[in-house]
Amino acid sequence: MMSLPIVIVGAGQAAARAIETLHGLSCGRRIVLVGSEPHLPYQRPPLSKKFLTGDATEEQLWLQGEAFLEKADVDFRRGETALELDVTARNVTLSGGETLAYHQLLIATGSQPRRLNLAGEELAGVHTLYSIADVQRLGAGLEDAQRVVIIGGGYIGLEVAASLIKLGKDVTVLEQQDRLLSRVVSPVLSDFFKQLHEGHGVTLRFNARAQRIEGDTDATGVMLDDGSVISADLVLVAAGAVANDQIAREAGLACDNGIFVDEACRVAPHVFAAGDCARFPSRRYGRHLRLESVQNANDQARAAATAMCGDEVRYDPVPWFWSDQYDVKLQIAGLSDGHDRVSVEGDPKANSFAVSYWRGPQLLAVDAINTPRAFMQARRTLQQPPSQSTPSMAASG
Repeated sequence: MMSLPIVIVGAGQAAARAIETLHGLSCGRRIVLVGSEPHLPYQRPPLSKKFLTGDATEEQLWLQGEAFLEKADVDFRRGETALELDVTARNVTLSGGETLAYHQLLIATGSQPRRLNLAGEELAGVHTLYSIADVQRLGAGLEDAQRVVIIGGGYIGLEVAASLIKLGKDVTVLEQQDRLLSRVVSPVLSDFFKQLHEGHGVTLRFNARAQRIEGDTDATGVMLDDGSVISADLVLVAAGAVANDQIAREAGLACDNGIFVDEACRVAPHVFAAGDCARFPSRRYGRHLRLESVQNANDQARAAATAMCGDEVRYDPVPWFWSDQYDVKLQIAGLSDGHDRVSVEGDPKANSFAVSYWRGPQLLAVDAINTPRAFMQARRTLQQPPSQSTPSMAASG
């Protein structure tokens, strides 16, 4: 009887790194990769930047080629979705009707764009951005669109705004808070990005809450809660993301906008999760975290694959992130929530500075603008062993 395979549900960044790790550790089992898209595993950060502007091809997004998947003994089920998980019987049912029995299962389903449930959100010309197909639809829409309204002043919204300015579009960003990136950066950074985008011609509207998207069949604008309408030929909803944890929730596994895992990335016997869809216990931060970042997808997938091969794992990283907008690179090390003071080194007017976040004498995080040395130093400092105790599985980050 053929041994049961390792099944990986989701074919993105985390899945690719898990496959590389399993192959490198000679796990000795066939791998079945289940991906709902028709593409090879690919990186998503360029979608809002170089791929959108036409400066990167689809092939340049690939994380792994056909040859590597064949070498790693991967049976890639393209265009298939895992619909149902039975943790007792240890199998998953696919959209094509097949039921796959597994030796071990890795859920790497990532996240999906948050919907706002606005009237008019279903109109032609209203887009989200998460996949290659999303960018292709957006690109086609941009051919006949000049006025673009972006709902959301977070990283994706701002990165797309920068890309669309490069393409010569008129861009308005609607942010419901009173400053950009208010949940994740200090007012110093918010003001910097405000000036950066306005200096490139982006119109920013603050305290702007979208009430509906106007139009009959095609979107023609966005109505705000004050009754005003911002005209648009195309609308992008960039209101953040939610964990794609449906298959785990429906299987009765513990979820709360993310699948709860332990320090070894284990969800249940023989079931693991990694990447945007996973919520892990952090001793370092004293709570569960769900991180939407390439760093976490890579590192957590490697940890999960290592644990699946029987080695001891304790996953508790120093998170880091980045964002590219125009000629500015923002690099973030650590998490700044809970800080009680901020210090700034360098000159924001020169597009080169770093903001440090402190709680008492403890450094929590650093946001570095075009200062890679400050970012790397922060990562080294923050890498000191955490002293916090592990939170209970009932905790939520």
